[in-house]
Amino acid sequence: MKKRRGTQEAPPSPPAGQGDLFGGALGAPAPAPKRATAATASKPPPEPPPAPPAPSELKDVSEALPSLPGAPTRSAPTRTVLTVGELTQQLKATIEARFPRVLVRGEVSGFRGPNARGHLYFTLKDAEASLDVKMWASQAARLRFALRDGLAVVAEGSVDLYAPAGRYSLIAYKLEPEGEGALALAFEQLKERLAAEGLIGDNRVRPPRPLPFLPRRIGVVTSRTGAALQDFLRVLHSRHPRLSVLLCDARVQGEGSAEEVARGIERLARTDVDVIVVTRGGGSKEDLWTFNEERVARAIFASPVPVVSAIGHEIDFSISDFVADWRAPTPSAAAERLAPVLSDLEYGLATQKVRLRRAAERQVLELRERLGSLRGRVVDPRRLLSTERLRLSDAEDAMTRVLRQMLRERREQLRGHSEHLQRQRPQARLAEQRARLVQLSARLKDAVRADVAERRARAARNRLELERVSPIARVAELRARLAHQQARLVALEKDTLASAQRHFQRLEGRLDAMSPLKVMSRGYAVTFRKQDGGVVRSISDVRPGEVLGIKFASNGAKSLQGCEEIEATVTAVKGPVDC
Repeated sequence: MKKRRGTQEAPPSPPAGQGDLFGGALGAPAPAPKRATAATASKPPPEPPPAPPAPSELKDVSEALPSLPGAPTRSAPTRTVLTVGELTQQLKATIEARFPRVLVRGEVSGFRGPNARGHLYFTLKDAEASLDVKMWASQAARLRFALRDGLAVVAEGSVDLYAPAGRYSLIAYKLEPEGEGALALAFEQLKERLAAEGLIGDNRVRPPRPLPFLPRRIGVVTSRTGAALQDFLRVLHSRHPRLSVLLCDARVQGEGSAEEVARGIERLARTDVDVIVVTRGGGSKEDLWTFNEERVARAIFASPVPVVSAIGHEIDFSISDFVADWRAPTPSAAAERLAPVLSDLEYGLATQKVRLRRAAERQVLELRERLGSLRGRVVDPRRLLSTERLRLSDAEDAMTRVLRQMLRERREQLRGHSEHLQRQRPQARLAEQRARLVQLSARLKDAVRADVAERRARAARNRLELERVSPIARVAELRARLAHQQARLVALEKDTLASAQRHFQRLEGRLDAMSPLKVMSRGYAVTFRKQDGGVVRSISDVRPGEVLGIKFASNGAKSLQGCEEIEATVTAVKGPVDC
């Protein structure tokens, strides 16, 4: 079927003062070659389109459309056909040149984190529209805060049109949270993340370690040209000039400073320092941001020795202050905490030396007095030895007397047992038992002979009785009866089988006479539907367009499946007529 095409309706003019895609006002006609100009907002609206013409009045669709009302007339209007690529390239060149740098405010949506290459893809949206945003990994690495859905940000970047997909997006190279600074947001996000991992806060995994009272060597991570190092050393050596300091020079602000500070902490941790001081002077929040980096915080937490954080002034707080084992408000305060005054130590040592000497002298005097009292209580050991020898001699005499008496009694008992044993000689008892055994053996032989003779006589009697009641004759009689019954059963079985065969042949003849194949062999056929296999018995069982199968019984077919078949399509169904 062919479709009719009516004349196209002229598009309404946009409102006055509205800018087009290329930055110009749509109200004034833009002189673009090979393109029709739009009507101004001051012109009256176009007339309604005419009714569709008759088929005979249709024109060729390739003809040029009439100009809009108010458009400049042309003597010979021409058509310009652009390919999709050409139009897209023109739009790309115009849009990217028109918006090389823009600031866009919106809410982050559809953020799924950085991809495998570190690029960020998300959408900025508001109540009216949405915009795809891309941020490359080199720019995303400079973000001071973590991006999340629902965060209101201001994105700075350029507009880009991706020709293969025909979509435009914003290539962002800077993001700032709206309503709060990026540094403050990054500070709070890192603080929450470290608290959740147990590096800071009340639930930190490792409690703050105590600082050494008098460290042998102090490690310092800071810039060697900074004033913080000079203040720290001045206060430290003014209190204790003999303390050793090992400096690890590192930048404390700027790009890459966090890596240098972290490496300095790790290098000092592998030396023999007793404590590490991470310090720098005061400055703005941006200047102190090195000590708010996660890399520095994790290096401080992983240090095997205590770490002191002395960053900025007393009012300045950083992530390093929360992770460190002790926070000093200033570098000078850190030096005062780690270095006790040497003169105070020497005075305290002298005082302790005097007190220790007096205590030792007093202890020696007390021990001497105790030794004198114990010496007076000790008896001469020679007298004790003589007394013990006399006691030992008396005990030896008494033991000898007791042993002699026991020996006499044991000898008397042995003599009595020997006489009793002679009276109870085993040779006599053994001869008596042998004689009794011979007598019992003779009696046992006689009893066995009598029992065997009796059993033989009983067996002979039982054999005679068994021969009188033998079942051999009965078995022969039963075998004869069984053979007779078996012959009758075989004859009956043959008669029954012959009768059944005759009955089966009669049924087979009747069944063969009633078989549809017999009927079909006389020129009849069976028609059935190919769709569901149902047999067609009347014209109401079929409809025009259905495919039928017609089977003929020929060539000795034994079943309906073995019959020949013709497929036919119903073209028409007629009413009942006389056959």
